[in-house]
Amino acid sequence: MFTMPDPRFELRKITDTEWLILDHRYAQDDSRRTVACVYQVDAVEVEVVWLRDLPLASSYMSAADVLEDVQRFHTPRRAGRPIPIPHLPPLATA
Repeated sequence: MFTMPDPRFELRKITDTEWLILDHRYAQDDSRRTVACVYQVDAVEVEVVWLRDLPLASSYMSAADVLEDVQRFHTPRRAGRPIPIPHLPPLATA
């Protein structure tokens, strides 16, 4: 099943080696709209300057990988199967 990427976030190319990750949840004049600045270091590495306090990496292989990580971080977690709890017999009374 194919799902569309979250339109909330956008990877906007500024120059040949710089991108911004924008959060469309905020207005254009809101400083919270810019999530990160991404800079090309070499052909296979980009560095990220996070403008929000996110526990994500500061180095990736591409700007698209940064966007994917931001989207994954903000995707709500689905409930998993319950954790089984071991059952013990009742305590014996004397």
